[in-house]
Amino acid sequence: MYFIANWKMFGSLNSINSLNKVDHFLKRFKKNRFVKIIVCPPSTLINPMHKKFKKTLIRIGAQNCHENENYGAFTGSINSRMLKNAGAKFVIIGHSENRRSGETNKLINLKIKSALKSGLKIIFCIGETIHEKRKKITKKVLIKQIDLGLSGIKTKKDIIIAYEPVWSIGTGVIPRERDLEASIEFIKKRFRKNKVLYGGSVNPKNILKLKSINNIDGFLIGAASQDPKKFIDIIKKTYN
Repeated sequence: MYFIANWKMFGSLNSINSLNKVDHFLKRFKKNRFVKIIVCPPSTLINPMHKKFKKTLIRIGAQNCHENENYGAFTGSINSRMLKNAGAKFVIIGHSENRRSGETNKLINLKIKSALKSGLKIIFCIGETIHEKRKKITKKVLIKQIDLGLSGIKTKKDIIIAYEPVWSIGTGVIPRERDLEASIEFIKKRFRKNKVLYGGSVNPKNILKLKSINNIDGFLIGAASQDPKKFIDIIKKTYN
């Protein structure tokens, strides 16, 4: 099971110490061989986190990257080569917050290709808005995001799919069990060998309900992942 922490625009150098509790927990956890922990902090923390936890079970990822693999005059941008050099092993691409800021499926496709070329593994986010859900076009939206986002990519073994209903992120509302199961099953049919995660308001209170959904391979966790106690609680409850 994957537990991916998306810290978003939170964290300082002092925040790195909060992962000590997670590291200590994993060392004692009897089922740690079944657990994949990936922490995606702001880019300013990637290198110090990598240095501190490179000999632990914690892997470090990034939250986004520029689509140009080569260096260039892109003020304020960070490309996949830079992230790899800083110690990142994974990168989140296609998160709804970035889609909302203007990232198109074509741009996301370029970013994924660039990141794969740099040797990063991809956490590819897809999901429908509340408007699309009400129009009952969730599957149509997912197909478009998948087909355009992964266009021209032959080998998909280094891509993890994260299904994140946009209307669930940060709202505390999660999909109904039958709806979530149907969406996960739909994605799995298109990616039989790829891991499919769920993201959107994952917390210690709803993890027991979420873990009961068939075929979920883990979780992309936002706010709750910034609190080591809550993050550990989610992992423990998943394996109870």
